[in-house]
Amino acid sequence: MWLVPVEAAEAEPAKLPDAVTRQASVRLSDGKALTYQVTAGALPVEGPGGELLGEVSYTAYVAAGQDRARRPVTFAFNGGPGASSVFLHIGLLGPKRVDFAVAGSTPSDATPLLDNPDTWLAFTDLVFVDPVGTGFSKAHVTPDAARKHFFGTQRDADYLSGFVARWLAKNGRMASPKYLVGESYAGIRVPKMAYRLVKVEGVAVSGIILLSPLLNSVMSVEPDISPLPWVSRLPSMAATHLERQGKLSEDAMREVEAYARGEYIRDLMLGREDPAAVTRAADKVAEMIGLPAETVRRLGARVNNLFYTRELEKEKGVFVSAYDPVVTNFDPYPISAERQGDDAILQGSIAPLTSAIVHYVTQDIGWKPQDLYMTLNIPLNRGWENGEGLQESVSDLRKAMAMDGNMKLLISHGYTDLRTPYFASKLAFGQIPPMGDVGRARFTVYPGGHMFYSRADSRAAFMRDVRQVYAPRR
Repeated sequence: MWLVPVEAAEAEPAKLPDAVTRQASVRLSDGKALTYQVTAGALPVEGPGGELLGEVSYTAYVAAGQDRARRPVTFAFNGGPGASSVFLHIGLLGPKRVDFAVAGSTPSDATPLLDNPDTWLAFTDLVFVDPVGTGFSKAHVTPDAARKHFFGTQRDADYLSGFVARWLAKNGRMASPKYLVGESYAGIRVPKMAYRLVKVEGVAVSGIILLSPLLNSVMSVEPDISPLPWVSRLPSMAATHLERQGKLSEDAMREVEAYARGEYIRDLMLGREDPAAVTRAADKVAEMIGLPAETVRRLGARVNNLFYTRELEKEKGVFVSAYDPVVTNFDPYPISAERQGDDAILQGSIAPLTSAIVHYVTQDIGWKPQDLYMTLNIPLNRGWENGEGLQESVSDLRKAMAMDGNMKLLISHGYTDLRTPYFASKLAFGQIPPMGDVGRARFTVYPGGHMFYSRADSRAAFMRDVRQVYAPRR
């Protein structure tokens, strides 16, 4: 996920209103009613001299009648960079949810906010965090100063770690078990936060859960030379074709993965030394992903997302979403040589999610900022500072897990996610050395795309795996 552009600073930017708290309840999947307290508000981000740099908005849920010293508290982040937390908030974890990112949905569909019987509030309190420039969060400094303090890989992790520590202290939760959940680009953000929290802020993290994460951008670098961009994407394209045939299975994917990390790499690396290798690879890839062999030969057995998502359903005048290929939208330029147009899930989800969350926060909870809510901030994303251009968080995961032998890790993906392909994470995860109990770090894959949890069966399977992360140590 990706992304309010940084506007010219006002002379005296209005601060966000004081926090508002309401009581509510939800009926869980076991039939029991859970009463909780929901708070919408913001915490300041201050400079070394105490000056106000910005405000981070949040929505927090705390179950009633619980021992807060023992009850876990989970901080949830989406990615982008430049995405608010709305996707995880009302898409999966919170006590209210909407259906989105499903086949046949359109931006103008009604999006009723319904009780979520599978809310994670059943076993952990929840804090949904909107980084500066997303949701209602905002900078109180000039655009240049905002970039300096907020909009870069490491500074992002730094100030958000400070937010977590401040919220815990303000709410008397330092003794609680603490968890971090992140989706997409938060695969970079959350591991860096976990390492900083324990090393700098003095906050130990009991577990990390990453959904469809980006862990290492090197997987997409040097596509003319390195086989990694193509190797990491091939299994998700193959899974897309298998699912369309009703043949997607773990056994079928094991064969695809074995080819991707074996013969496919070898043939790609032979290059001009063996011209037959490219033809051999192209024919195999074409068979796996469902495109004509002649087309894949022309591409040198290297098929990128923009091409694949357009070609797959081209005869129907639609292209598929890179976030989940079962979701499509019309091709606005069907005779163009290249794909043009927005993604059905990424851009198509902005209207329904924004409408739902703004109504919920301002009307149901009653917290009424005067600012616009920013679900996806594209200008922020495009201006993000990546340091040397490559982003990775596996080193932070390694160091955080080495420092705390009890911290658990769950990385979960959807098979048909073309945006952050599961095999890229699987290859990176495989390089993390075993440290202590081998079961403390797990990697799982389910049917579905980037938001695999939009499918009921995958959501149920994921929930079973998540509960293991929160299970007390024996």
